[in-house]
Amino acid sequence: MKRNYYIVALIMLTFFVISFLTNVIGPLSPEFITDFQLSDLFAGLLPFAFFIAYGVMSIPSSMLVQKYNEKSIMIAAFIVAFIGALLLAVQPNYLSAVISLFLIGCGMAMLQVIINPLLRTAGGEENYAFTSVLAQLIFGAASFVSPLVYSYMVTNINTKETGVFNFLHAHIPESMPWISLYWLFAVICLCMLIIIVASKFPKVELKNDEKAGPLKTHLHLLKKRVVIAYFIGLFCYVGTEQGVSYWMSQFLFEYHHFDPQTTGAHAVAYFWGLMTAGGVLGLLLLKIMDSRRLLILFTIPALIFLTLGLFGSATVSLYSFPIVGFFMSVMYPIIFSLALSSVSEDHGSFAGILVTGIIGGAVVQLLIGALGNLLGLKSGMCFIYITMGYMLSIGFWAKPLITNKTIFDKKEIS
Repeated sequence: MKRNYYIVALIMLTFFVISFLTNVIGPLSPEFITDFQLSDLFAGLLPFAFFIAYGVMSIPSSMLVQKYNEKSIMIAAFIVAFIGALLLAVQPNYLSAVISLFLIGCGMAMLQVIINPLLRTAGGEENYAFTSVLAQLIFGAASFVSPLVYSYMVTNINTKETGVFNFLHAHIPESMPWISLYWLFAVICLCMLIIIVASKFPKVELKNDEKAGPLKTHLHLLKKRVVIAYFIGLFCYVGTEQGVSYWMSQFLFEYHHFDPQTTGAHAVAYFWGLMTAGGVLGLLLLKIMDSRRLLILFTIPALIFLTLGLFGSATVSLYSFPIVGFFMSVMYPIIFSLALSSVSEDHGSFAGILVTGIIGGAVVQLLIGALGNLLGLKSGMCFIYITMGYMLSIGFWAKPLITNKTIFDKKEIS
């Protein structure tokens, strides 16, 4: 089959956009809390609204793709995300923010269901490992860039009076310069919509093992302890990732008085940037050691730097939180691969169950916010020890049917 590298490029752009829209929520947390006068609990409802959309939309999206096609669902996804971004841009209030983040989350969930199978088809199965890694690096790059763009816009919108800044200045509240970011999101979604409408898509045919099975198959899998154990693992990973990245800027502001629009935003940017760098190192280390040992090797330092971030001095805290991102970099791919390697069949349905674990990003934020209300944000963020501790345990109890191949494995003699 002829490879469609235009579609591969489009998918890479889509990965960038998903990450750009998703991972700026953390740097905006102090803005939401200050401008909408929120408690930690109500602030936690914002990422909850975004990530619960994955639980709501993932399975329906896979059903819609089978009934229609990838292009139609991608168009629908960006329309939904556009409406969400425009809603908060036009009506900046707490209720609009909750609805907006839910709609944007729905759009991103729809895209996530589509783009991985599409990438395999457009780029070729023989190139899928490479293109998947490239997509993750682009995803990480966008996560690094988006907080910096936010910082640039809010610090310049009231000082520059030309071009787009002049338009934005006239259409956002003077006390909420960060709303300009949602005008930018709306424009990005609109541009993506136009690009996709003008693009010709290849037909995607899933292998039998990649297809989501009927409800009976899912219920059968959910009776297996190993399936539940790995679902909890993915739940804990996303909860931990978002628990650190979402609350980091607010923590640095509340306990150490760092400016969330500059220092806090930059700290979140480096969290994602270091996660990308750690992912590159992780790929190399997976060639020389068992993935379970690597998971343990990276999780223990992540716990140490989380502790330094929560209990260290201002300077130590500022540098420690981003370093947590470096050591978290290998957790998601290792846990996901260990999970799929631990069952012998129904990988498509199992993958769907695992992806639903993204709702951990919703539930854990709500728990941190609720605990923050009762005991203070520092105590609330200590909940992350539980989720990260569970991921550490996987390195000890995981028993995959097939382990990752290393350069030290003996070659088979033909």
